[in-house]
Amino acid sequence: MRVNSLKHDSPDYPPLLARLHTPPGQLFWLGTHPNELTWQPRVAIVGSRKVTGYGRQVTQQLAGELAKEGIVIISGLALGVDSIAHQAAIDAGGLTIAVLPTGLDQIYPPSHLNLARQIVETGGCLISEYPADTEAYPANFIARNRIVSGFADALLITEAARNSGTMHTAGFALEQGKTVMAVPGNINNPMSEGCNNLIKNGATPVTSVEDVLQALNIKPSKRIDRIFRGSTNEQLLFDLIKQGICNQDELAAAAKLDMPTLSGTLTMLEINGYIRADAGNWTLA
Repeated sequence: MRVNSLKHDSPDYPPLLARLHTPPGQLFWLGTHPNELTWQPRVAIVGSRKVTGYGRQVTQQLAGELAKEGIVIISGLALGVDSIAHQAAIDAGGLTIAVLPTGLDQIYPPSHLNLARQIVETGGCLISEYPADTEAYPANFIARNRIVSGFADALLITEAARNSGTMHTAGFALEQGKTVMAVPGNINNPMSEGCNNLIKNGATPVTSVEDVLQALNIKPSKRIDRIFRGSTNEQLLFDLIKQGICNQDELAAAAKLDMPTLSGTLTMLEINGYIRADAGNWTLA
């Protein structure tokens, strides 16, 4: 697939990026032209690369539900929250934009080459300010973040430690006058310290997709909540997974169930469409 390019003085250069303090001198993209994706509401979702089960679940849930509402999901194709947000948007039938810190012929990380292809094939796009053969230099990651937030109407951080690189994106978003939102986490978990600190300093707390939609002044579409029907053990495990306990050993300890009973109950929940297996953990379907 041919890489497209735009110079800063081109009439098709994205207006959202032209407003940045340091706009990219040249923009490269694959897939749909960025301007065709910016007429819809856009939310950047970023966070930790070393995501926990809780962070994975809330990212999948929020990104997927936002995509179903017609909101374009923007992120950086990185490990952890970024890739989870991209994939959740695709799985929900939505659109997503990935901003890379490398040339578009150097997908980073290489393990996300298939995800990058999916983004393009489903109507989204890959964007970079770097020409072909540009490798992943450390400074590029921070510079990339100003573009991630620059394309978005609002920034949502689903999980981040105190010194996470995600804080750079939050700083860019604030400089750009964007709404910054964060998902609160366990006060004893260092992986949630960044989000909790952002909320203490004025970020909008997000505990449901409705919080994001309200910040964007978007009225949510009407949805019919599915009524849960299952045994006592199924209800117990469903509730634990909903709380972010996704690992099988952690579920066994929290539910106080032996392994045969646990496995049988999880199987019934999966068969009935309430949960699904994901990278060795369980998440809501």
